[in-house]
Amino acid sequence: MNRIVILGTGHATVTRCYNTCFVLQTDTTTLLVDAGGGNGILQRLKQAGIAIKDLHHMYVTHAHTDHILGTIWVIRMVLSAAGYEGRFHVYSQAKVLRVISMICGETLSAKHRRLMGERVVMHEVGDGTGFNVGDIGMQSFDIHSKKEPQYGFRATLPGGAVVVCLGDEPYNPLCHSYAEGADWLMSEAFCLYADRDRYHPYEKSHSTALDAGRVAHELGARHLILYHTEDDHLDTRRQRYADEAAQEYKGGIVVPNDGDVIEL
Repeated sequence: MNRIVILGTGHATVTRCYNTCFVLQTDTTTLLVDAGGGNGILQRLKQAGIAIKDLHHMYVTHAHTDHILGTIWVIRMVLSAAGYEGRFHVYSQAKVLRVISMICGETLSAKHRRLMGERVVMHEVGDGTGFNVGDIGMQSFDIHSKKEPQYGFRATLPGGAVVVCLGDEPYNPLCHSYAEGADWLMSEAFCLYADRDRYHPYEKSHSTALDAGRVAHELGARHLILYHTEDDHLDTRRQRYADEAAQEYKGGIVVPNDGDVIEL
């Protein structure tokens, strides 16, 4: 079993869905990627049937509020969980680890802070760092953000399928060697290109469904997953975003809703 459990699909200020985050899951490994902007992550995990006691790995792309604040709630629950076995591993670049440690240090109880060093392990990653998360082979890479240090990843799953997460900003050709040839390419699509004058994605260092389709074609991806969207058109988002991306890309296109499971 290799699958992606989509916990949230929206950008930073959505109110009708949760912020973008997901779980990459194999038969033996559960990896949480980002956690959204609040304790809504706890509800999303519960709805997905993922218990805190079974969660031992988390990758955090960057320190924006809609990606990092939910991590504090996950860590709090790990520290509170009776009978939690093993350690909780957090993988990210230096700034993210510093911010998480600072917020936990300032907001968690003394009891929880004492447990941090025993139960939570921080792993700093860099551009091109290779490491294993259970049976998933990971390689982090700098997406060369214009706003905030951010690292995507290339994950090789049991059986050889490759998942590439590009983060939540436009693809930079400097990432080509990490991003090419993915079986599943995960890309942000802040809005439709047709709606660019309304949402101004380029001024915010974001891209559109049309752009994501073009990138997927250039990188030779087999499938494209779109996320980190606006939430004004959730009822028609799946079809409209897929149709626009398909103008540039002829592979499989998935536009998930919160709670969807993508079998890989």
